[in-house]
Amino acid sequence: MKKVLALILAGGRGTRLDILSENRVKPSVPFAGKYRIIDFTLSNCANSGIYDIAILTQYLPFSLNDHIGSGKPWDLDRRDSKVTLLQPHNEWYMGTADAVRKNIHYIEQSKADYVLILSGDHIYKMNYRKMIDKHIENNAALTVGCNVVDPKDAHHFGMLRADDDLKIAEFVEKPKVTNLTLASMGIYVFNTDILLKYLQIMDEPDLDFGKHIIPRMIKENPVYAYKFYGYWKDVGTYDAYLETNLGLIETVDKIQLDMYDPSWKIYTRSEELPAVKVGSKAKINQALLSNGAIVAGIVERSVLSPGVIVHPLATVRNSVILNDVQIMPGAVVDNCIIDKHTVIGENAKVGFGDDYSLNQERPELLESGITVLGKKLIVPKNMEIGRNCRVFQGSKLDEIKDNLIKSGSTIR
Repeated sequence: MKKVLALILAGGRGTRLDILSENRVKPSVPFAGKYRIIDFTLSNCANSGIYDIAILTQYLPFSLNDHIGSGKPWDLDRRDSKVTLLQPHNEWYMGTADAVRKNIHYIEQSKADYVLILSGDHIYKMNYRKMIDKHIENNAALTVGCNVVDPKDAHHFGMLRADDDLKIAEFVEKPKVTNLTLASMGIYVFNTDILLKYLQIMDEPDLDFGKHIIPRMIKENPVYAYKFYGYWKDVGTYDAYLETNLGLIETVDKIQLDMYDPSWKIYTRSEELPAVKVGSKAKINQALLSNGAIVAGIVERSVLSPGVIVHPLATVRNSVILNDVQIMPGAVVDNCIIDKHTVIGENAKVGFGDDYSLNQERPELLESGITVLGKKLIVPKNMEIGRNCRVFQGSKLDEIKDNLIKSGSTIR
């Protein structure tokens, strides 16, 4: 079997996730209760039999480093496997390919036949071996993993046009207007010698796969698309993050991502916490409940991460609640994302009212009614927080006038 080196790009700040990425990189953002976003890419590697992995980090790498450790949950601590975290030494990574270029010696020392470039911030299950096999069959220099998207969403992706044999004829990075429907997933298989060649001959300081390397390689080499027809989501916005999380609680006939498939497990580093506890007066309707959660109130269409406590007479609805949050008696949380270790005081209302005013500071981030609270906040008793609000870690909510935060507000 040919040797494959997987490089996971995990250094992006994920600025559109705003509060959730304030103290962590996007790949380490919690997801689906007990997981982190990067767990899906790492699990895909393990399930595909790819065990030589390097993770390229940059901003705020500490939570990611702590989560991955030796790689034991993904079986990456064996004698014949390893996971290496690579951080910039003297200069920041300026582009996706520049990040790889700054680690060119690591690639050379790996003596791999192929390099698999992956993004650490998408939710999907994929057998990379099938893509690598197709790459070899096509005698390609580069193969680009692709997914079909609506052209109105094309401005988020590198878009391409391919012939009937899926040989790529055109590649446009994040076009504002296009009728192309094949989007790059940020998954690339390179012949190692060709990747090294282009990293060395191209001198753009912000060298990027989508902007620079792929368009040039199309002119000079056989470059193919590999169509992936499965579930694939970028959870880089609040709306996508909440929608994708809540999509996991749908009934079996509607769910798009099967987290319970024993043949393709999603692995993670889990805390040792007791089983979920449900009180005698609790009411639960469509929810993911993680280890250590205690529910004594009402939970509807929500995801509760490890250690969350919903006290008696409290209600959580249409929300994602991260680790060790407490919802005190009588409190109501509606259409919210609440980060770790926050306490919602008695009878407080978060995500409240019929006013859906856009967030005044960042209207492009919050317009659908989602309210987001940062880490380690204490929401006072009886406080009301409206919709499309952003409340950052460190905010002193006990100093808020009238115990009211109006819809569309940002509190720092």
